[in-house]
Amino acid sequence: MKGYFIVIEGLEGAGKSTAIKIVSSILQEQGIINLIFIREPGSTPLAEKLRILIKQGIDGEYFNNKAELLMLYAARVQLTENIIKPALSRGDWVIGDRYDLSSQAYQGGGRGLNINLIRTIRNLVLGNFTPDLTFYLDIPPKIGLQRIFVRGKLDRFEKESLSFFERTRNQYLAIANTDSKIVIIDATQSISKITLSIKTTLHNWLSDKFLL
Repeated sequence: MKGYFIVIEGLEGAGKSTAIKIVSSILQEQGIINLIFIREPGSTPLAEKLRILIKQGIDGEYFNNKAELLMLYAARVQLTENIIKPALSRGDWVIGDRYDLSSQAYQGGGRGLNINLIRTIRNLVLGNFTPDLTFYLDIPPKIGLQRIFVRGKLDRFEKESLSFFERTRNQYLAIANTDSKIVIIDATQSISKITLSIKTTLHNWLSDKFLL
C-alpha cells in the first residue's frame, strides 16, 4: 500500500501540535496505524544539530538570511532522503510538523528573500517532491504571539517583530490560495470546530483516495 505525506503548517501559536494529534487520531480510526512523525528542521541527527543553530544562532555572529535558507534546505534534504522517502516506499504514512512551505513563507515572506530564488533551490534539491496534503492553520500573528509568550524562553524566530509574522502570514495565504493541496483552517476557532474542520477535510480526501 502506498504511503502518504501529510503536513501541518502555521505560525507560532497556531496549534500545530494539537492538529497533528487530531490528524493521527483520525487516521488511526480508519485503520491507518503505520505512522511516522517528523518535524522541521530536524528528525535526523544532522538536521537536529542544524535545528539548534537555526533556532538559537551563534553569539557575536550575524546570521545571514541566505545562510539560514541554505541550512534549512540542507536539513530538509537529509530528512527527505533519509526518513520521508524510505517511509513512504515502505507504505508508512508521514505526518510532518512543517515542510517546504515554511521556507517559502518565513524566508520568502518574513525575511523578504526572492521567492524565485527559494523555489529554484527547492527544485534543485527536492525536485517535484511535495506533500500529498497540507493543513495550514491560519491565525493572526498577534494572537499567536500572545499564546507563545507564556511558554517562557523564546528562540530566534519567536523573538521576531509583529510585522515579520504579518509578512509570513500573508505569504502563507498567498500560496495556500493557489495550491489545491493546501487546506486553510481557521486556527482561532474552538478546538472542537478545528477538529471538525480537519476531520471533514481528511475524510473527504481519504474518500477520494480510497473510495471509503
